[in-house]
Amino acid sequence: MGIGVPKDLTDIRRFFAEPSHPRQRQYEALRAFFVEDRPSHEVARAFGYTPGSFRVLCHQFRRDPDPQFFHSPSPGPRTQPLKSKAHDLAVALRKQNHSVYEISQALKEHGTPLSPTAVREVLREEGFAPLPRRGDDERLEHLGPTAEAVADVREFALQPGTQFTTRCGGLFLFLPDLVRLQLEEIAARAKLPGSRMIPSSHALRCALALKLWSIERKSHVMALVTDPGLALFCGLNVIPKKSYLCEYSSRVERERTVALLAAWHRAVTDEQLFDAHSFNLDFHSVPYYGDDPQVQRHFVSARSRAQPSVLAFLAQDASGRAFCYSNADLRKGEEAEEIFRFIEFWKRQHGALPRHLVFDSRLTTYAHLARLDQLGITFITLRRRSAALLQEVADLPDSLFRVSISMPP
Repeated sequence: MGIGVPKDLTDIRRFFAEPSHPRQRQYEALRAFFVEDRPSHEVARAFGYTPGSFRVLCHQFRRDPDPQFFHSPSPGPRTQPLKSKAHDLAVALRKQNHSVYEISQALKEHGTPLSPTAVREVLREEGFAPLPRRGDDERLEHLGPTAEAVADVREFALQPGTQFTTRCGGLFLFLPDLVRLQLEEIAARAKLPGSRMIPSSHALRCALALKLWSIERKSHVMALVTDPGLALFCGLNVIPKKSYLCEYSSRVERERTVALLAAWHRAVTDEQLFDAHSFNLDFHSVPYYGDDPQVQRHFVSARSRAQPSVLAFLAQDASGRAFCYSNADLRKGEEAEEIFRFIEFWKRQHGALPRHLVFDSRLTTYAHLARLDQLGITFITLRRRSAALLQEVADLPDSLFRVSISMPP
């Protein structure tokens, strides 16, 4: 693993002449870890890093094909061309008592676009104070947001010969499956919340439509609130707004989610969706970027650090690759017991214990592994292939290895 090639002798002298140079500290820390094989926590403490930040630094270094330590960073731009071009016109418009939004729109029409935030910064530098808030009758005429219809199943009607254009036409390919699975009956068995305007089966279809169309966040539905195809798939006059979807997801408690999973298992019993010979179990942390103080910090493997996130437990049929159980309502200290909640759920729905489980060695404790053994459930635990473990395997003598070859009859 290389650590950069010096390009300028002057830069190298400056690099080592400044003890507090951040790139020098980074270089020496990485050299101590990768070349001198010193422990990670010891290197982090010696060079002023936290253990977590130093692990992130090593992670980035391993994936950098050409790390550079012996060069001086080039200075950034000293001017702001966009602000300079729009400066005079922005000041002139403010002298005419225009707001930052009106100035931003005028600049866009003039060919020198500038955001309202950038306009506000230009005016602040020139000493202009913010304008007092004006009433609607004092504002200039301009286009505003359009209030769309409210989702209400009682307003839904299909007229013969109706034609429309939709971006979500692929959703209708799933209609035969929804009819076969009897989605309305599944929603009724799970006792999902509903109302006269949006019954439970329609609310479930709305949530399912977002997943089937790969709409990752509830807020993204606002770009499709006027799509008639999406509304038709849900059986409503329009699809509900993000405020309803956010509030509805908070109303669905864990008991209702388990009941929904149970109803779905009963619906697919004759489909042979699950081979049920083996199951893959694992935890997955979904990062959370809000300010909710109830969200705990969990390790996010994609970012190699702990951060506020929602911990989800997933169970997947190893042969059919279908997910058959999940739980995203986990708190710290409850992870080890979740494996038995899945076992109880599977036995309650299918009348038998899972035959075989595969999971990470840190998914549960040794005491719980003993409980699995007592239940007669075979399992495989996957251990992390650390450098020490690989070296231990490499040091084993050849006499310990056996090769077994079985010939077909």
